[in-house]
Amino acid sequence: MEAARAGGSDVVLSGLGGVGKSQLAASLARELRDQERSDEAGLDVLVWVRATGTDQVISAYAEAAGRLHIPGASPDDEDGAARLFLRWMAASGRRWLVVLDDVTDPAAIREWWPDSGTSRGWVLATSRREDAQLSGEGRALIRIGLYTVSEARAYLQQRLTKAGHAHLHDPAQAGEIAAELGHLPLALGHAAAYLINKRPTMADYLTRLRDTSSRLGDLLPASADTEGYGQPVTASLLLSLDAVEEADTSQLARPLLHLASLMDPLGHPATAWTTPEALDHLRTARPPQRRRLRKHHPPVAETEVHNALEYLRTYALITQDTATAPLRMHALTARAVREIIPPGTLPATARTAADAITSLWPRHDHEERELAALLRANVVHLDQLTRPALWQPTAHPCIYTASRSLSEAGLYHQAIEYDETAVRLSSSIHGPDHPDTLDARNNLAVSYCDAGRVQEALDLGERVLADYERVLGPDHPATLRARHNLANSYGDAGRVQDALDLRERVLADRERVLGPDHPDTFSARHNLANSYSDAGRVQDALDLGERALADCERVLGPDHPDTLTARHNLAVSYGDAGRVQEALDLGERVLADYERVLGPDHPDTFSARHNLANSYSDAGRVQDALDLRERALADYERVLGPDHPATLTARNNLANSYGDAGRVQDALDLGERVLADRERVLGPDHPATLSARHNLANSYSDAGRVQDALDLGERALADYERVLGPEHPATLNARNNLAVSYRDTGRVQEAFDLCERVLADRERVLGSDHPDTLNARNNLARTREAAAALQQPDTATPSTTLDYQPPSDTPEQPV
Repeated sequence: MEAARAGGSDVVLSGLGGVGKSQLAASLARELRDQERSDEAGLDVLVWVRATGTDQVISAYAEAAGRLHIPGASPDDEDGAARLFLRWMAASGRRWLVVLDDVTDPAAIREWWPDSGTSRGWVLATSRREDAQLSGEGRALIRIGLYTVSEARAYLQQRLTKAGHAHLHDPAQAGEIAAELGHLPLALGHAAAYLINKRPTMADYLTRLRDTSSRLGDLLPASADTEGYGQPVTASLLLSLDAVEEADTSQLARPLLHLASLMDPLGHPATAWTTPEALDHLRTARPPQRRRLRKHHPPVAETEVHNALEYLRTYALITQDTATAPLRMHALTARAVREIIPPGTLPATARTAADAITSLWPRHDHEERELAALLRANVVHLDQLTRPALWQPTAHPCIYTASRSLSEAGLYHQAIEYDETAVRLSSSIHGPDHPDTLDARNNLAVSYCDAGRVQEALDLGERVLADYERVLGPDHPATLRARHNLANSYGDAGRVQDALDLRERVLADRERVLGPDHPDTFSARHNLANSYSDAGRVQDALDLGERALADCERVLGPDHPDTLTARHNLAVSYGDAGRVQEALDLGERVLADYERVLGPDHPDTFSARHNLANSYSDAGRVQDALDLRERALADYERVLGPDHPATLTARNNLANSYGDAGRVQDALDLGERVLADRERVLGPDHPATLSARHNLANSYSDAGRVQDALDLGERALADYERVLGPEHPATLNARNNLAVSYRDTGRVQEAFDLCERVLADRERVLGSDHPDTLNARNNLARTREAAAALQQPDTATPSTTLDYQPPSDTPEQPV
């Protein structure tokens, strides 16, 4: 302020109600008033004007003219006296300051703004507005913000200490109270006074503050105003609403404010209030018009909404940094607004906000990640504020959309927390057997599966399926979906035959209930082909995959996303069958199709690019595989972020390519990073983390760090046995590779014993004709030869290499 004044400018302090604009202006005015008068300091005339309306300004100026005894000023002509005072200020050589406090209408006040350009006086104004009218004509607009975190903490500590109640200050709770009050100086002043007067602990006060049934007037009473703000918190925050409603002829400002008060204070999309759902609500929420003695609710135009929002922005009830930035409302302003929402209308207002959020959700979250994250945050906030409005009479679709969005973003642990809350709420509101509760439990099972909590996913999936069958019947679409998800959990748990059996049933059920050409039936056929592949029934997987593709092309067309999925899965099946060139040719076509239909940045396109790299590797095109995997990793990092599980998978497989290309140190370095990333993001026991640990042991072996390979291999096997069980295919692979490490360290007998066990396990679990079983049989024969050679010291030991199985993550087959 001093710097602006030194430059010859009048000053306007702008900011939200309660940030201390008037207190700052008063502090400076007192300082100037109390200075010793001289040619360079002090004041001859100080006029403080409440400037919410021109009548107040005219009255104040007329009174000043009378007290200064300006010739011609008459108490019977306030307007004339006020204008004489304006002319006196422009011409006087005396030092003066006019404070225009709380300017509400800059245009109306313009003709009453003193001219300080050629005199020794100046104007200091405060306003909640920050539009161009306030900063024109040489005025300096200074924005007054909230307390910083450290300022808020320091204020509470200082205020309580000076009042003799330092014992009430709790540093941890003080920070939470400051955050709950949005670091608003006015609210913090009232809160400190409440603590001093009532003497609760900060923890007790925070509990009351977070109780949405408590009113601000009780928590921040007017009697607690010890800092000279002059108004109760609620009145101060909503002071501008009357001015907004006077200017807003559409009468939409108040219902828009009601809607916005339910949204996340950190921001929500401005476009939410021009969705059809919001426009329909606003049509009936504003006062009706009269037409021939009947009430009439005319449609709401988007331009009316934009104009009403502009008024709310102008008077600082909401803020928006740019025309496309999210709208924000201070948390306490929002709370004050919620307290004036008419009783009984909150549920409908909340569900309208939920409708608007849902209508804005992108078709694919990856296309607009920031928007999806913003919408998720608003769903959580809206539900917490208005509960149980979004759960009655049934759960609003946005509840489940947010769950799906968390999983798509790879935020698996957050998805679990969200779904656990949804299960608890639905159970308490609807009961354990309500379809909404069953759906919430089904979502939770899927989230457990995504997070690698295999046994929990399996246990919950079995219970959910039984409940669906009991409540909705065995053939309800939701029951079929639960059966399908349980089959996925069986596959994740390595129960290959159980997954296969259940997927055969799912396919039969969908063919019977939905028909052979229903898209869900096609999906079941794809998944059964995947199970055949897992079970080593390569030809069955191939035959069913070819049929699934033909069905999709016939019914859905060659470019339907489900058709692309079927084509993608068939390419993988060709690779499993050893038909390398066909897998490569179809994989290249699949990638081209995905890029053309879904775009180059769709996750399914990344998956196709990733799997094509696998085909290049199978064909011995090591450099092509490496180049494509480097591009795939760059794509994943750019679109999904560096810590998305799919990105971690791409990074893992690139490490494998480095190993294939003989870049041993690069493979080792990247493998160590992958393990660290997965332990941090997914946890130490996630199956993908176990895979990274296993792969790193292989890289240690390639680098000649034999003992490191052995130590990590033993840990990997122990982890697999503990987490996935002793007979999971991944456990069998870890056991097989540990035999390799035993051989490398000269522990040939232990290698031989372990190879015998691997063969027996694979014959029992996978069958005698599974490719992995054939591989184990070959390994055992070679190990037997190595063991026999050791018993003939006069004979040179032949150099033998076991068929090594670096357990690259399973190719990403869309399911």
